[in-house]
Amino acid sequence: MPRDAPKMSDRIALSSPAVVARAAQHLRTGELVAFPTETVYGLGADARNPNAVHRIFAAKGRPANHPVIVHIAEMHDVEAWAREFPEGARRLAAAFWPGPLTLIVPRAAQVDDTVTGGQDSVGLRMPSHPVARQLLTAFAALGGSGIAAPSANRFGHVSPTTAQHVAADLGDAVAMILDGGACDVGIESTIVAFTSANPVLLRPGGVSVDELIRVLGAAPRVPDANAPRAPGTLASHYAPRTPARIIPAESLTREIARTGGSAAVLARTITRPGEFAGTWIGAPISAHAYAHDLYASLRALDSVGSAIILVEDVPEDSAWLAVRDRLVRATQQGTDS
Repeated sequence: MPRDAPKMSDRIALSSPAVVARAAQHLRTGELVAFPTETVYGLGADARNPNAVHRIFAAKGRPANHPVIVHIAEMHDVEAWAREFPEGARRLAAAFWPGPLTLIVPRAAQVDDTVTGGQDSVGLRMPSHPVARQLLTAFAALGGSGIAAPSANRFGHVSPTTAQHVAADLGDAVAMILDGGACDVGIESTIVAFTSANPVLLRPGGVSVDELIRVLGAAPRVPDANAPRAPGTLASHYAPRTPARIIPAESLTREIARTGGSAAVLARTITRPGEFAGTWIGAPISAHAYAHDLYASLRALDSVGSAIILVEDVPEDSAWLAVRDRLVRATQQGTDS
């Protein structure tokens, strides 16, 4: 590293009005800024600047046809990005924005393909994290319209829920990392598409299916071949570098023994065996707390150099849908038989 180049730690800054204003200036000049949301940390760029958005893809190693979500500050910002905003989308926005919900709607003509992955739709979200909202407001004051921001990590890997996770993943690819502490929700936003006659759930997340049903009056449909591409929906995603497997609770102790103690374990209901000398993390019992801790736990287990990560299976009820989605994609092969 050149002597006058800033260290990565120098790029992590606790948010203050002056720091947020500086981050907004970085965005306006085409640089990348990582910032906290209530879900995970985002890697932000000026969504109207194709060159800046391209820098997101280069930093993450993200496929060019994979769309990014545009973060907006206020409801009136929808008009700049969407050519229509169906009634169902309006109802969900009224209920859950600001919050962990992304709405996929028909894109406005001026929206660039770098944001949409070449599709005729765009993903919009209004985050609730105070630092994210301060940044969006400061960016708008400089003439900005929206911030394109996928998760601030290498593509396909475990999402970041702290500023330190971002620094470890992205090195010097970002001009600044706004440190807003650990993310409250801990997993990504729910994504619902309104690009056909009926809403489609593309990704479960911080807003539950039961909450969607309460507002829409019916469950959104499951994706089919005509559904738009969306972030975080590849078969393998959110994955640690260490191979990981989901193990039924009744088989976990036996599977640990089979590994000869070489596993790192994320357990939920099973007590650590007395003879086990490896790394063991006891996960929370509730779905909300489990989601909050999930990515930090996977990162911690990934860092110890074990041969495999064993994850105790989680319940199959609707409260656990988003967590199960992340675990299945992180382990690539689903539940062990």
